[in-house]
Amino acid sequence: MAQVKSIAVIGAGTMGSGIALTAAVSGIDAFTVDVSEEQLARAKAYHGKTIGRNVEKQRMTQDEADAAVSRISYVTEMDAASQAEWVVEAATEQADIKKKIFKQMHETFGDDVVLATNTSSISITEIAAAVDDAADRVIGMHFFNPVPVMKLVEVIRGLATSEQTTTRTLELAQAMGKTAVPANDRAGFVSNRVLMPMINEAFYAWMEGVAEPEAIDEIMKLGCNWPMGPLRLADFIGLDVCHDILMVLSRELGQDKYFPCPRLRQLVTAGRLGNKTRHGVYDYREA
Repeated sequence: MAQVKSIAVIGAGTMGSGIALTAAVSGIDAFTVDVSEEQLARAKAYHGKTIGRNVEKQRMTQDEADAAVSRISYVTEMDAASQAEWVVEAATEQADIKKKIFKQMHETFGDDVVLATNTSSISITEIAAAVDDAADRVIGMHFFNPVPVMKLVEVIRGLATSEQTTTRTLELAQAMGKTAVPANDRAGFVSNRVLMPMINEAFYAWMEGVAEPEAIDEIMKLGCNWPMGPLRLADFIGLDVCHDILMVLSRELGQDKYFPCPRLRQLVTAGRLGNKTRHGVYDYREA
């Protein structure tokens, strides 16, 4: 099959901007699509900063950097990216929002374009139901944060996903320098079904006074060889994202152990979402 030469990434947040950058560095034209001009500006600044750092550290030449920057377009309308050969949705982890976006994707892009989602927990089959006559082209393509660094892409087939769509997805992941690993279409797939209960339990340990966040994280780093403690990782992921994933797990798997810890829910309610708001479990406002 011919290599994908252009992709559209719907959503210019942390994950979407990372996917677009990774594609561009891999030689693929990337349309970064977001309704918010402010969000697009943040994505563009992130792209410039990251590529500039790569040049400074001699990970790429200035010519390679310039070429990568030239491959990224920033648009507020999905129609402006309609010629893309592939589309990846990277919006907030809410099923209704994703379904609405998928309907628009189906109307906007060609009949042979794969409709991928970067969801980290929501059923691919549920999302595909929004575009029933194109369900064979819907697949989960779960990248990990930070996308330019993390090698894994969790690939999830929905009930109707075709073999051709799966093969093409594996090929694209490889072309982007990633390792694609399959998982079945169950809530949270593998990564978050295992990770999120561990993060949730760390919040309970904090809430119940077992230890303070710094101690919990240090114990898990030194005792379990985690590169980052679970509470620091939650801040990095986004506490709202952790909350939303746990809600999906709780609802779909029907077990109380997946329901978000009250301390986590309290922080989300207060708007303390982690790194992106400069305050979460930890305070980054003076950093």
